[in-house]
Amino acid sequence: MSESRSFLRSLGRALGPGLVTGAADDDPSGIATYSQAGAQFGFGLTWTLFLTLPFMVAIQIISAVIGWNTRQGLARNIAKVLPAVVLYPLVASLLIANTINIAADLAAMGEALRLVVGGSALVYAGIFGIVCLIAEVVIPYHRYAGILKFMTMVLLFYVAAAFTVNVPWGEVARSTFIPYIKLDHDMILMVVAIFGTTISPYLFFWQASQEAEESRLSHRAQHRRNEPKKNSFRTISIDTWVGMIASNLVAFFIIVTTAATLHLHGVTRIDTAAQAAEALRPVGGPFAFALFALGIIGTGLLAVPVLAGSAAYAVAEVFKIRGSLELPANRAIGFYAIVAAATIGGAALLLTNIDPIAMLFWTAVINGIVAVPIMIATMIVVSNKREAGLALPLWLTVLGWLATGLMAVVVALLIWSSF
Repeated sequence: MSESRSFLRSLGRALGPGLVTGAADDDPSGIATYSQAGAQFGFGLTWTLFLTLPFMVAIQIISAVIGWNTRQGLARNIAKVLPAVVLYPLVASLLIANTINIAADLAAMGEALRLVVGGSALVYAGIFGIVCLIAEVVIPYHRYAGILKFMTMVLLFYVAAAFTVNVPWGEVARSTFIPYIKLDHDMILMVVAIFGTTISPYLFFWQASQEAEESRLSHRAQHRRNEPKKNSFRTISIDTWVGMIASNLVAFFIIVTTAATLHLHGVTRIDTAAQAAEALRPVGGPFAFALFALGIIGTGLLAVPVLAGSAAYAVAEVFKIRGSLELPANRAIGFYAIVAAATIGGAALLLTNIDPIAMLFWTAVINGIVAVPIMIATMIVVSNKREAGLALPLWLTVLGWLATGLMAVVVALLIWSSF
């Protein structure tokens, strides 16, 4: 029993940025994408989540290693290999995409709470935005990281929801391990959406920046100053594998739940995560509906700070603005101003006439396009012989380049399907 407790404590200490990053990947926008995949194609696209797993793990471990070993975020390191004329538009695109994503997530959170308790979805969305902003500004990183790690538990709502409905697991297994692929426009577009939702640039920047924060904190602590780098790599790898596996398993259960309820009852069009929750109520029952709706709110509270924080880290690093979630607001005014601008900007978009579905679509387009040059630059950073401390295992380097090639193909398919 004592050995089991010791193992769990060790695992709990090992989990951190990777777990939070994986959980933030299942934000309300991602939930909407996975729900639409289940509603439109049934169990037919569950295989995509197993295909993307090793690639997303590879690029996240690489981003994390860069952050840990250099004690600087991804943007600062990419700035060493990209000219400003290329770097600035990429970071600007990331900021725009994250702001739009924040708007879509806040809208889904507000609508989900309205479905549960009634009232104004717009007011709720504004309150959620304020809560996320205050938490990021007021709470120091070493405490906030623990809160975010605890909040990843909300992902269990989606696992639980799958077991509140009748699922033909035999059919799920066949679709997952013997995939049926039809190269028509709708399926290609949905596969592109799943890949773009799963492997997103803001996740690279967030995990790299959080590993940099963890590295700086650990080097200030006397008892960890002489920790071998190979142990750091092992910890990062465990953390990232657990986080990404959890992320994709949750996405898998979202597809399974919506396929077993909405698709089988003829509901094949879902535009938002809140619509998925509402559609579940008559066919999945009130418990499945409640779990789905509460999960949207919980994942949004986790994802919005990650979106705003990753944008702030990227912009601050490129323009050499002092910034860290560990610093109080009066010592990093510029950094927290970017956090506030992204969060408030996202909330302000809700007051416009911009269609939330259009926001989700253009976020996916921008993220998909921006991901390719960022991944190329990231791989150039770790391949740079001058950065001896960034030496990676061959399998990881190969997977990183394969992930980059995969995303390039995804973007090409996205452009092709658009015409």
